[in-house]
Amino acid sequence: MTKSIVFSIVSYLIAFFSIPDAEATDIQSIGVPYVQNYTKSVYRSGNQNWSVTRDEKGVMYFGNSEGLLSFDGRYWQLYRMPNGQIVRAVASDGKGRIYVGCFGEFGYWSYSTSGKFKYTSLLKYIPKNNAPNDEIWKIYTDKSRVIFQSFGSIYIYENNRINAPIRLANPYLFLFKAGNRYFVEVITKGLFELKGNRLHFIPGSEKLTAVLSILPYKNSSYLIGTSKNGLFVFDEAGIRPWQNQANEFLKTYQLNNGTKVLGKYYVYGTILNGLVILDSEGNVVQRINKSSGLQNNTVLSLFTDQDDNLWTGLDNGIDRIDINSPLYFYFDKTGKFGTVYSSIIHNNKIYIGTNQGLFYSDWVSNNRLFQSFDFKLIQGSQGQVWDLSLIGGELLCGHNDGTFRVSGDRIEKISDIDGGWMISRLNSNPETLIQGTYTGLVVYKRNTSGNWEFSHRISGFTQPSRYVEPDSKGNIWVSHAYKGLYKLVVSADMKRVLSSKIYDIKSGLPASYQINVFNLGNRNVFSSSAGFYIYDDISDRFFPYKQLNEKLGSFSTSSKIISASASKNWFINYGKIALVDFSKPGKLLIDSATFNILEGRMVQYYENISRISDSIYLISVDDGFVIFNAGNFASKKPELPAVLIRKVENTADKTILLTEKSVSDIEIPYSINSIRISYALPYFSQSPIRYQYFLEGYSRRWSEWSTQSQKEFTNMPPGDYKLEVRALVNNERLSPSGSFAFSVLPPWYRTIWAFMAYVLLISVLIYMARQYHLFNLKKHKEELEKKLQREKEEHLQMEAAANEQRIVKLKNEQLEADLESKNRELANSAMNIVTKNELLQKLREEISLLKDDQGNKLPDIRLRRIQKVIEEGLNDERDWNLFENSFNEAHENFFKKIKAGHPDLVPNDLKLCAYLRMSMSSKEIAALLNITLRGVEIRRYRLRKKLNLPHDKNLTEFLMEV
Repeated sequence: MTKSIVFSIVSYLIAFFSIPDAEATDIQSIGVPYVQNYTKSVYRSGNQNWSVTRDEKGVMYFGNSEGLLSFDGRYWQLYRMPNGQIVRAVASDGKGRIYVGCFGEFGYWSYSTSGKFKYTSLLKYIPKNNAPNDEIWKIYTDKSRVIFQSFGSIYIYENNRINAPIRLANPYLFLFKAGNRYFVEVITKGLFELKGNRLHFIPGSEKLTAVLSILPYKNSSYLIGTSKNGLFVFDEAGIRPWQNQANEFLKTYQLNNGTKVLGKYYVYGTILNGLVILDSEGNVVQRINKSSGLQNNTVLSLFTDQDDNLWTGLDNGIDRIDINSPLYFYFDKTGKFGTVYSSIIHNNKIYIGTNQGLFYSDWVSNNRLFQSFDFKLIQGSQGQVWDLSLIGGELLCGHNDGTFRVSGDRIEKISDIDGGWMISRLNSNPETLIQGTYTGLVVYKRNTSGNWEFSHRISGFTQPSRYVEPDSKGNIWVSHAYKGLYKLVVSADMKRVLSSKIYDIKSGLPASYQINVFNLGNRNVFSSSAGFYIYDDISDRFFPYKQLNEKLGSFSTSSKIISASASKNWFINYGKIALVDFSKPGKLLIDSATFNILEGRMVQYYENISRISDSIYLISVDDGFVIFNAGNFASKKPELPAVLIRKVENTADKTILLTEKSVSDIEIPYSINSIRISYALPYFSQSPIRYQYFLEGYSRRWSEWSTQSQKEFTNMPPGDYKLEVRALVNNERLSPSGSFAFSVLPPWYRTIWAFMAYVLLISVLIYMARQYHLFNLKKHKEELEKKLQREKEEHLQMEAAANEQRIVKLKNEQLEADLESKNRELANSAMNIVTKNELLQKLREEISLLKDDQGNKLPDIRLRRIQKVIEEGLNDERDWNLFENSFNEAHENFFKKIKAGHPDLVPNDLKLCAYLRMSMSSKEIAALLNITLRGVEIRRYRLRKKLNLPHDKNLTEFLMEV
């Protein structure tokens, strides 16, 4: 292929892709815009979504088969109608009201003064005989009035009243607002225009049937869309069919609704095959259906918001189509070609290199019509494709089985060396290519025909070579897939390696593996997980590239760099993509927000981005490719809305909703002073959003940024608070703050009523205390009087007791004296008996010694009578009885007591006990008992045994204690 042909092809492609750059709001015709699916499992409501609107704060509302559904970018909320009806129509008046229409019912939802979202019916303004008895299908807000349309009636609500409904003999189909005009089809009659409260027939419209869309068109004309008859143009000249590329499509798949986007495109939803987008000339620029991203092919409603997001209410789900994005996608929904490793456009064909082989499809570039693809496998290319490179007008394919030249739908092998990872032209010799393979380096040169052909393998190095980059000194740097980094010095003819050195952590690198080499601004840089490094050939060491790392921020750890233009480079950081502009000295312009949607979609370590023109790039993703039109993105960043307070809940005991929006002067009882506040930014994109809050009266500083969109505050003390919440989009765009002021009331015992009660209570307590004190004084006086009386009586009693005690004492003294006297008498009596007995004994002894005159003992017979008298005197019981009576009187029935305790005592034992009790000596006792001292001891021993006295117990002491 000659250079002129190559130049013409490139120029042709540039011219083609330059068309969208003319205006920053053009819809691309290749690929499809990103479709964000919101499934039923996400919004947790009914399948069907009949209508869509957006309020003044940016919150989306959907007429759903289960009620009114809202979405603020973070939270979905379903509001059921009073009777559970399907909401067919919704419209926002931009003043806080969301009007809804159902079967036999219409009204509006709004926030009450307490912040609760509540429904208000408008049927109260309609007499019962005029009330609707069918579905409300359309609602439009127009300054101070709101128009409701059913198949049978049109109601106009204005100034809190509804006039008589507008009705005709035939039923209506649908009412449409196009610009400032209202049109409605009357079945079998044609189109009518609503002016004020009257309908005016539009001549020539009787031929129209099933009108389902009317949109403003060029020069005050209108596009009329019908269900099965295609599109018509309505202007001053009348109504005529509009010949366009979509008519057959819309007739076949049944047009159902329409909307205008970006000021010049017309979107039509169908019943059977998704939606189609036309330009103002009638050309199809996009077709989006289930195979290209929609959840369902039946489009029930369409809506374009202020940020040019296209919302589709489907028969099953909700989708947001990002038509204002510079990224358009093509995904292999069927899994036909597997995982994409590289992609490129060449000679009106697009090539996809995958793990299954090389695929191609025609790339039509002669107009701006919507293009579909039919990828086919190039025979002989089966297997892993690593790289597609267009060098010198020739497309080369690095393959697991070698390297191929690609021409149209055929390939030709030019190298048998396995694993063509990458191939590039040498700066020092543009006619030479160097390639990294599984087993080292390979060199290619042009042949006589001008085509690239295999020249030789560079000997002396057989390591896998993932990245290869020559430097300005002729050295070749090779990044090994696993081992580390090599610097090769090759011969002048590039046939052999003269020296090889491996660099690792000992050479200043942060690690010994996953070090890749890239050329950035004619300088080799080395990527690592610790940032970029540069090589100093004087010290033969590596040093951090501080200037670059500091300016790149999080992308300083990028694992790959791909050239985008002379001043721009792609940085890929483990799935995240940024386009970095180096055109301004000392400053880097980093755009990563645009590519957030691609995060994780590219094959890691094998990312591929091909430049098609100055502003068009082809990005390989896992299961397809993405077209990036940089010219279609210039300065298009819609202003961020303020953060919304979406819900305030009490979490003290069980979750109770307090309010659903930011309302002023909300007061929270102290008993529920633990609350959870949910907030959201109504910004619908794939950019990461983080939140930061500051609670005035509680926080000292703003919180850390977090993806959490709710915050709990527990056990808050009484006081006034104001919560400020702001959002950061993609770490670079700060939203306005949303605020919520509230007060935590003091506990009941710290309220003014409580303090008034305290004053009253204290007054009552003081009065009661005074009365109680007076009562106590009176009671104390009475007690004192009683005490005095009692003391007087006690004194008298004490005197009486004292007198009695004195009497008793005197009696005791008298008794003691009497006892002592009796004891003396008893002792005297005993002594008298002893003396008597001693005398009788002595007489007996003396008588026994008497002799007659001759000196002989007197005969016993003569002495017996005298001895008998003496014996009778010794054994006279009268003395004992007298002694016993006296003893009992003095010692309180001593004999009875001891007899009761020891019944086996005999009279002699009792006598011995009495004598011992009187502390009489053994001699005296012997005299009293008329026995010997030995006999006394024997009796004492026997008495101890009868009394069971232990050996250490004194017998006399025992008897004294009885």
